[in-house]
Amino acid sequence: MVGHRLLRRTQLGEFHQLLQELRLDDGRFQRYFRLSRCQFDDLLSRVGGRISLQNTNYRRSIPPAERLSICLRYLATGDSFRTIASSFRVGVSTVCKIVPDVVTAIWDCLVEEFMAVPSTDEWRSIAEGFEERWNFPLCCGALDGKHVLIKAPPNTGSQFHNYKGTFSLVLLAVVDARYCFRVTDVGGYGRTSDGGTLANSAFGQALRGGTLHLPPDRHLPGADHREPQPHVFVADEAFPFRKNLMRPFPGRTLPRERRVFNYCLSRARLVVENTFGILSSQWRMYHRLMEVQPDVVERCVKATCVLHNFMRRSAEAPAVRGAVQATEDSLQSLGRVAANNSAREAIRVRDSFMAYFSAEGAVPWQPTE
Repeated sequence: MVGHRLLRRTQLGEFHQLLQELRLDDGRFQRYFRLSRCQFDDLLSRVGGRISLQNTNYRRSIPPAERLSICLRYLATGDSFRTIASSFRVGVSTVCKIVPDVVTAIWDCLVEEFMAVPSTDEWRSIAEGFEERWNFPLCCGALDGKHVLIKAPPNTGSQFHNYKGTFSLVLLAVVDARYCFRVTDVGGYGRTSDGGTLANSAFGQALRGGTLHLPPDRHLPGADHREPQPHVFVADEAFPFRKNLMRPFPGRTLPRERRVFNYCLSRARLVVENTFGILSSQWRMYHRLMEVQPDVVERCVKATCVLHNFMRRSAEAPAVRGAVQATEDSLQSLGRVAANNSAREAIRVRDSFMAYFSAEGAVPWQPTE
């Protein structure tokens, strides 16, 4: 029986029948795995040792390249484990074991190089990128969160039930000016979307506690006559308003200075929306209801985020144009994340940025009336 199954796998399975053919066509290979041939081979060289198994007297193990292919195909399509098993001619239980093992290996092998927690110098470099590319100085990242839809886990009550009536885990992310994830926090319960998502995350606690090792306050460019300002993150109105976390002024009929500030913040914040768009267009699992255990969902999400950075930093980074559109039918936005007790210091910082964007930091294309 085992020999018959192995024969079917080697004769009919997608890995053995399709991979060599795909290697002759760069475009088809990229569409199938979401990675180029060079990226696939590079990734395999990094994780192969972690995902290889010994042969036994009773069974030949599935080789690392095939195990990686099975995992990437799941991330790329979001197909059920049963469908993946049928395509590769392996057992469903085999896919159930391979996917969690491989995504864990991907994260462990890539995270230090491609998504390490930024140092003070790296935060400073990120801020320089936002100033150069998006005309928003002292910005260490754009922050947002999305719901990753999952099948309701058994015996969990309303923990994963979110404000839209679906079940989800929350992906919270900080993105740099070049569409790379710098901080991710996965696993917040869907029901906490209206309070506590940021506060319960490691990033939120570090931000509140002042332990992110952000650079010291400095003058805004060309504004040495003004007070030095702290480095900040930009977010939308769902997030709390703090000294280091800027959000737009509320309301529709606003004075010109406030509209200019909102425009500049929105322009910088669009980076994180585009990044989520790239992520969900590359990895179609985000367009499906994920029917696996929450801990496996968490590992898959972390793997796709670090793979995103791995791909962005190669010469074959995916395009960004129109990326926001890709999130509309996949990742859902958060509701209100926490209460907004606008501290006096946060108001002072935002007002300082507002004055700067209408004076020294003005750009020709911002609102003029």
